[in-house]
Amino acid sequence: MSARYTAARTSVRTAGIMVLFTVVFTALMSATFELTRPAIEASALEGKMRLIREVLPPSSYDNMLLDDSVTLGPTPELGLDQGGHIYRARLADQPAALVMEVVAPDGYAGRIQLVIAVGVDGRVSGVRVTGHRETPGLGDYIDPNKDRNKSQPWIGQFSGVSFTDVGTEKWKVKRDGGTFTYRSGATISARAVTNATARAVDYAIRQRDALFAVQAGGRL
Repeated sequence: MSARYTAARTSVRTAGIMVLFTVVFTALMSATFELTRPAIEASALEGKMRLIREVLPPSSYDNMLLDDSVTLGPTPELGLDQGGHIYRARLADQPAALVMEVVAPDGYAGRIQLVIAVGVDGRVSGVRVTGHRETPGLGDYIDPNKDRNKSQPWIGQFSGVSFTDVGTEKWKVKRDGGTFTYRSGATISARAVTNATARAVDYAIRQRDALFAVQAGGRL
């Protein structure tokens, strides 16, 4: 038996073992994914609901909020270059509030992702930061989990406020002649969130009827 034949047979056998290993590994991974997918999906849904409960009290709606959503295309007003989602809260079948994905594009370190709930009366229910790269210990106070003032986190000042209380010309940080406070040395972070919240409130007021008119799961 020639050395060339032996080497070829060894190569074929090795390739066969690798193919078998790949098939078995892929099958195991697929089976594992299918077994764990329900738990993963349930955890993701619970995470969304936990965040929503932070900006919108459960007592303010009685519908299955995650099932009552609208998909947005690119929406510059909300900073959504690739689009996003809005969840509609209803109480006794009547519109109650909108929970919106929002992006402030002009944070100190880039984009700041937010979730903002606005009632049908145009009043902010709550604002939360869901993603950012602001400077730790300086600009990250916009996230209540990072804010050292746990009793009165900075971002809580938007809750319960509307354009009736604070006109659009005053919906700014105090350094810009507005109403809302900021922390010394980290104005840019506060300004970005404050301005994004104003745009979200304006969008919710202008688009409220159209958003509630779209079929659940539809697109605006």
